[in-house]
Amino acid sequence: MRKIILLASLAAALGISGCNDRPTAAAPPSPQEMTASAVGRYCGMNVMEHPGPKGQIILAGQKEAIWFSSARDAISFTMLPEEPKDIRAIYVSDMARAPEWDKPGATNWVDARQASFVIGSRMKGGMGGDEAVPFSGKAAAEKFASENGGRVVAFADVPKDYVLGSTAEMTGAVEEEHDAGGPHDGLAAPSAARDGHAH
Repeated sequence: MRKIILLASLAAALGISGCNDRPTAAAPPSPQEMTASAVGRYCGMNVMEHPGPKGQIILAGQKEAIWFSSARDAISFTMLPEEPKDIRAIYVSDMARAPEWDKPGATNWVDARQASFVIGSRMKGGMGGDEAVPFSGKAAAEKFASENGGRVVAFADVPKDYVLGSTAEMTGAVEEEHDAGGPHDGLAAPSAARDGHAH
């Protein structure tokens, strides 16, 4: 009888602990330090050679980050239907901690989903196009917007047309690059290249 009670108690304890075995979301990987080997996904150039904020995306099952010569390019990656969607982390340069616009820093990253972005400012991104300038704090973003123009938005509120251009332009750019066997092994750069943002 004693064994039965002991086994019943053990089974009950295991059953109760099993109720609390809900899978928890794994913490996102940490941002990687930007080095001279970081090459932009869309431009194929060293990202450190360009001014303004940078971006990096880490996909599930990959150790190395995908690098972007601008924060706007990193955002565009998340919007393009042909790009992978198994994103574990998106980091962008925290321009509140950047030494200067031309040298935004190699280790001052902020989770893009938590950042405040200034869009429509006078400051141009890595390849000379309009930029979504990221900040870890809204107050710093508002100060930047008051000095450089633009408006402050959250990651989820960055307009798709600001990042990608109009749908007609986007469709054309993707088809043209694909048909021409573009330089990015089938990766189409966002159509914003038509406004001088040549990813």
